[in-house]
Amino acid sequence: MPKLNVKQKNLLLSAHVVFAALWSGTVLSMFVLALRNQNSTNADVLHALNSAINLLDDYVVIPSALGSLLTGTLLCWLTVWGFFKHYWVIAKWIGTVALIVTGTFWLFPWANAATAISEAQRLQALENPLYSFDAKAVLIGTIVQVSCLLALIAISLLKPWGRRPVREQKSASSG
Repeated sequence: MPKLNVKQKNLLLSAHVVFAALWSGTVLSMFVLALRNQNSTNADVLHALNSAINLLDDYVVIPSALGSLLTGTLLCWLTVWGFFKHYWVIAKWIGTVALIVTGTFWLFPWANAATAISEAQRLQALENPLYSFDAKAVLIGTIVQVSCLLALIAISLLKPWGRRPVREQKSASSG
């Protein structure tokens, strides 16, 4: 597969930055909503905040995380960066996949459960230990996600650790 020209690479890189910004900003917004949710005294507000967290997760976080992963994959594949040439690229891969997996299997289900409980039990949800766990888990989970996303952005900008050493292959004639 041929490499991208400069204009194509810059366009793809711009899309990657937009997806990362959307993902980071939305998770930060989810954190603010979850923080506000800790002090709800109105059943409608409680449910609305939980529903908003779910909507942001479903319609912004998931597509932007997948968009970030897709554009990152294309950047590795279609540019000189490659998948395993640089330590910073490997770190971003591991971090991105870990965030998507933890968001899918922990954060998303906690947010869904908190929304369902607040809808069914209204303000009494605040007395439900399962709701309390789920709501706190969403709050802590979003803090962790935002922190990790900011670290990934810093890695993207600073590109620490440099290039991996290239191992020389012995040629068949030197044997």
